[in-house]
This record gives sequence, structure tokens and C-alpha cells, in this order.
Amino acid sequence: MRVAVVFFSGKNREKIRDLANGLAKGIEKQGNQVDVFDGGRDNNVKLTVYQYIAIGMEPSGSFSGKVPDFVRSFLAGSGMVSGKKSYAFVCRSTFGTAKSLTNLMRSMEGEGMFLKNSDVLRSSVEAEEVGKRLHIS
Repeated sequence: MRVAVVFFSGKNREKIRDLANGLAKGIEKQGNQVDVFDGGRDNNVKLTVYQYIAIGMEPSGSFSGKVPDFVRSFLAGSGMVSGKKSYAFVCRSTFGTAKSLTNLMRSMEGEGMFLKNSDVLRSSVEAEEVGKRLHIS
């Protein structure tokens, strides 16, 4: 199965990128083909060809957990994602982690994505373990 892992960074690009790569590594161990995209840098990515899509971002650092506009714009312009099975994740932060995850899931559902699971991830090792256990099919 083709899987896309898309991450959106804020102040700490390396942390969310490492989580995305760890998640991809775990998903690959299930026998899936995985492509990792930096949603802030990879322009004109079309997710239509993927059967499963994982979206991750850094929390906003505020109690509101606001999803940045560029995340919503990316999802709206990434092709036909309605009905796609998906997974949402955020990296652990001091403030707004749970609210950020909830708002990311709402944004994904607003595009018609079917959320199967979500997590707050702390490390790339944990992300890899989660990737091994995700029910992709």
C-alpha cells in the first residue's frame, strides 16, 4: 500500500521531521511503500495516489492549539483526500498539545479524511513502534 507521511514544522523542524521519519520506518516494516513530505517546503504535493495519509505537526505553543493556515491550505490543495484513511500526530510540547491534536484532526476531517487513529509522540523510537502497529489496510 502507498502511504504518505506529511509533517509541518514550526520552531523545531528537526524534532517533527525525526518523528515523521520514525513513523515512516515503522510503516515500511509492515511492507508498505512510504513517502515523507515536508508540507511547508514541498510545494504542489498531490496525495490522491496514496491509500493512507499520516499528517503531523508541532503544537502551536499556545493553549488554543491553533492549526496554522498553511496546514489547511496544504490539505485543501493536495488533491482528492476525501475518504482517505488517515492518522494524525503531534510532537509533545509544554502547552497546547492535546488541543493542537484535536484541531489537526478537525482540519483533516473537514477535508473528508477518515481518521483511524491519532497520537502525541515523544521520540522517533516511539514513532517507529507506533508505525509498526498502525492498521494501514
